[in-house]
Amino acid sequence: MVYGLMGMKTHAKLSLVVRQEGNNLRRYCHVGTGNYNPKTARIYEDWGLISSDPELGHDLSRLFNQLSGFVVDTDFTRLLVAPRSLRSGLLSRIEREIENSKKGLPAGIRFKLNSLLDETFVDALYRASTAGVKVDLITRGICSLKPGVPSVSENIRVRSIVGRFLEHSRVFNFTNAGENEYWIGSADLMERNLDRRVEALVQIIKPEHKETLNLQLEGYFASDVDRWELDQRGGWRRININSEGKSLISIHARQIENSK
Repeated sequence: MVYGLMGMKTHAKLSLVVRQEGNNLRRYCHVGTGNYNPKTARIYEDWGLISSDPELGHDLSRLFNQLSGFVVDTDFTRLLVAPRSLRSGLLSRIEREIENSKKGLPAGIRFKLNSLLDETFVDALYRASTAGVKVDLITRGICSLKPGVPSVSENIRVRSIVGRFLEHSRVFNFTNAGENEYWIGSADLMERNLDRRVEALVQIIKPEHKETLNLQLEGYFASDVDRWELDQRGGWRRININSEGKSLISIHARQIENSK
């Protein structure tokens, strides 16, 4: 049993199984957004990736070795890891969307997370908005950003979903000039997560997995979903009735139905 790095909470959700199959070693990996907890697994909404991809397996092996003290700092191919590369990795991708928008290329940002509190990211998303980048956010908890402020955040909208399950997944999507990039993992955009915890995001690379994430995010931003919306004064307003007076749909009920 190893408890991780001294002075830092290990908050990443990672598993690695190494098996000898014939004359070779094969690594089976899981990177998720949720805890390995049988109680919360019943009431939390979370996403995860299970893979035997050698590149990801190599990354996880190096990360576990780093956490157990067997290696020094290392670079990763498929992972962004806090407190070393996660902050800079996400910020550089926001800046890329800003530059793409200025060049007239497709640009957009969609984040789904628990909390958005870090000032550097709030400022970066404001810059993206003023550059014409459409920013869509799903936040369950704290959000210190104010959407819809003229000349500051008019291209940003913020929603929150409250329903049968507690929204717990963290997903980061960048349009990337049409080559959509997706990351999932354990980190919220808070100083403690980015600078004082061990967190990990994994890049989703298979087209079918990226399409699944896209459909899920589109579902959260659908116009017929019961939700809360944040206004420019920092107040939340529930929208659960459409213009015809009919009740809007629970995203969780829809997800359950679609999974059958």
